[in-house]
Amino acid sequence: MKKTILTLSIAFISLTYSCKEQKKKKPEGAPKMETSVENDTEMDNEMAEKTTTIALEPKSDSNVKGEITFTQKDNEVKMLAHLSGLKEGKHAIHIHETADCSSEDGKSAGGHWNPTDEPHGKWGAEEGYHKGDIGNFTADADGNAEIEFSTDEWCLDCDDDTMNIVDKGVIVHEGVDDFTSQPSGDAGTRVSCAGIIQ
Repeated sequence: MKKTILTLSIAFISLTYSCKEQKKKKPEGAPKMETSVENDTEMDNEMAEKTTTIALEPKSDSNVKGEITFTQKDNEVKMLAHLSGLKEGKHAIHIHETADCSSEDGKSAGGHWNPTDEPHGKWGAEEGYHKGDIGNFTADADGNAEIEFSTDEWCLDCDDDTMNIVDKGVIVHEGVDDFTSQPSGDAGTRVSCAGIIQ
């Protein structure tokens, strides 16, 4: 009797162990499970697209107005501006220190935005330039202009104060930026202003 119980016990243990081993092995022809792992580095590098559109209002008794759209995709910000009411010819446009356009002459927006403490100059100049030194554009005979500008030195509402253009102002000047005069290029009267506010 004891011998029969012992034999049955050994047979049961062998059978149990054999079943466990079979469960571990995948049957031939069984479909493979595919796992997808997201690459965190790729996700970090691909920033979601952000867009903000602002309206320029006339200043200094001008009729200059317009609309500017800033779009950030990945690590680049694109500025697209449509302006009207200008005198035919060249004018300057800059980003200024604050989004305050309350004064009639636009001076409430402060000086050029210059978070890296550089001299005023032409964008990209080796000698230095302000992060707000966009430059000059040309208005047609009807006083209209379109400006396109792109850079990876700006961002929309990021944590880097040397790049973040939110809460800054955009000023259109009556004159031309000479890229030399300090600290603002001697661009003349501020004829239009808008705050970059989201």
